[in-house]
Amino acid sequence: VFGGLVIDQFTQKRERPDSRTMIGSGKLEQMRWAIGVGEIDTVIFNDRLSPRQNVNLEEALGVKVIDRMQLILDIFAMRARSHEGMLQVEEAQLNYLLPRLVGQGIMLSRQGGGIGSKGPGETKLETDRRYIRTRIENIDKALKKVEKTRENIRQKRSKSGIFRIGLIGYTNAGKSSIMNALVGLDKEQYEQNELFATLDATTKAVKLVEDFTVSLTDTVGFIQNLPTELIKAFKSTLEESANVDLLIHVVDASNPHHEIHEQTVLKIMEDLKLTNIPVLNVYNKMDIAPSDFLPTLSPSLQLSIKSESGVQWLKTAILEKLHELFDAFELELPYEKAYQLPELRKSALVQSVVEGEKGYLIKGLIAPELSWKLPNN
Repeated sequence: VFGGLVIDQFTQKRERPDSRTMIGSGKLEQMRWAIGVGEIDTVIFNDRLSPRQNVNLEEALGVKVIDRMQLILDIFAMRARSHEGMLQVEEAQLNYLLPRLVGQGIMLSRQGGGIGSKGPGETKLETDRRYIRTRIENIDKALKKVEKTRENIRQKRSKSGIFRIGLIGYTNAGKSSIMNALVGLDKEQYEQNELFATLDATTKAVKLVEDFTVSLTDTVGFIQNLPTELIKAFKSTLEESANVDLLIHVVDASNPHHEIHEQTVLKIMEDLKLTNIPVLNVYNKMDIAPSDFLPTLSPSLQLSIKSESGVQWLKTAILEKLHELFDAFELELPYEKAYQLPELRKSALVQSVVEGEKGYLIKGLIAPELSWKLPNN
């Protein structure tokens, strides 16, 4: 079963990591003693270990040693549900393990339970480098096909005349809860109080007011120092965030490290070239946030998406944001073309419809990129 109980924690300040074991000999001795006293079977390093450091540490400590990257990969492997997600995780795992196949060192097969045991070795892959490289090539080809399909879906979505909203934020900030609350009907999006609960990009239609409909996309949550292997493996999934008209940046207000999380997300947004997309900052989980909480991002909205009032506040805030982004329009729709009005209400915020001599006089707001949807344009 995946999971672990934290028995002890160690930190060390050094000018530079030890090339052999990452930490100094004195700290290594402290850890060896703690392992014996606490019956510890796994040691996790928050830094990235080289293959040689990994081997040396396991020999010195006598227990399984994994680093931050392997821990994240193990969690991803547990969370992946779609075929694409599983392929992305396997590719990242194989790229991570390939340089570690030195001599008779770390083997792919890790049949034991617990942290560090969820890997591609469970599919009994051989440790031959050529076989692994071939497998990586095959995964690349499969993912390119999936990416092509995803791109076709994006193009159809962009031509459909629907305003697109994307959820973005640090892992476990509550993005999936927000999606479920806004969708309202079918609680299909998986949500749990856990890291990386959602790996696969999911898009749903959401009615904000009357018939006005937008698409809402939820993707994988970000983390500090997001490994480059994961950015590469989840490239097509992360790019879903780049194909939206508005981003909702969700922050867990109850997390004491929320400011660090905010900066992490902003940095990744910069790396993914998302800084030109309008953003609505939302501080979630205010029901369990400290009483003296103060937001650091402005402007922002503070709420608990688990409450009915929180859902309504968010919908109102989104509509207010759309009023800022949309252009005003006025048009006359002939009575014989009245059948076009319901379709217009789906793509635009219709504010008034008045009967005139020859047709309906309509006023409203619409996204500039969707102005082609207006009748007679």
